Amino acid sequence: MQELEAQQAETLGQINAAETAEAVEAIRVAALGKQGWVSALLKTLGGMTPEQRQSEGPRIHAAREAVTAAIAERKDALESAALEARLAAEKIDLTLPAPEAPKGSVHPVSQVMDELAEIFADMGFAVASGPEIEDDWHNFTALNMPETHPARAMHDTFYFPDRDAEGREMLLRTHTSPVQIRTMLSQGAPLRIIAPGRVYRSDSDATHTPMFHQVEGLVIDKGIHLGHLKWTLETFLKAFFERDDIVLRLRPSYFPFTEPSVEVDVGYTLVGGKRVLGGTEGWMELLGSGMVNRRVIEMGGLDPDEWQGFAFGVGVDRLAMLKYGMDDLRAFFDGDARWLQHYGFNALDVPTLSGGVGVRA
Repeated sequence: MQELEAQQAETLGQINAAETAEAVEAIRVAALGKQGWVSALLKTLGGMTPEQRQSEGPRIHAAREAVTAAIAERKDALESAALEARLAAEKIDLTLPAPEAPKGSVHPVSQVMDELAEIFADMGFAVASGPEIEDDWHNFTALNMPETHPARAMHDTFYFPDRDAEGREMLLRTHTSPVQIRTMLSQGAPLRIIAPGRVYRSDSDATHTPMFHQVEGLVIDKGIHLGHLKWTLETFLKAFFERDDIVLRLRPSYFPFTEPSVEVDVGYTLVGGKRVLGGTEGWMELLGSGMVNRRVIEMGGLDPDEWQGFAFGVGVDRLAMLKYGMDDLRAFFDGDARWLQHYGFNALDVPTLSGGVGVRA
């Protein structure tokens, strides 16, 4: 056994003195490999008497455990030292230019939504939101469109097969007007909000897609009249299109949730065969609006004899097309990297009213 203890002490000394991982591995093979001295001693246990195995077995196993632990500890120490040396030697030259890499861009719809929020925030409007999966009551009934109302035929609606817990039909909202009802019910009056978001209708061509973006505005207060609506829309459109010659024309129309209702046309000028907003060479229908119907105010939990308001709605995608010269709405949703590279915005081009809302990348 003195020979075992001497062999163990010699191996442990070699391990502690090893300077490289390769040297440690060579010692491990010499001791614990198939031809190693520890392995050779373990093979002798089979030829021993029970008394000898009871005496010598624990000593041999203890030597194996000691050598194994020492090897693992030395490997860890060498790896840590190598890592520290590498970290101390490596340097990053921050003056070198960064490598070229693909750069993402902000989608025009997202940029326009940010522009709208900035403009209306300066006019005292807050941004409100609501669910895209809506129930029939909020989407139609509360907006003065009961089940038999002919105005429901104006919307090609995506319905779900199942109803909610109250038996109401569920659908993908066809406009963001339900947000107006939800906000009136939760916050009361006075109110001044815009509700931007995705809406869904079963329609698809160059100017219509099954999913598109809309922004609606709602003002509820005392003494509100049609003049307030016209001033709000004029101020918004002049700021958004960055032109002072924006001229509006209001035409009588019909929407079930407003009375009176007006279509808003904006004047345009022909430049190089293209219509550019501003001037009065022609008129382009842009958005719908009107004074909030008394029944809608009642559905929102308010007294229509005390509170009045106006509402308006416009397609965000249409605003982007008119401002940035796009001619096909379907390209907004194709996911073509070339289109985004051309029309996309730099992430740092955050629109502000002080710095401008039309800064391009």
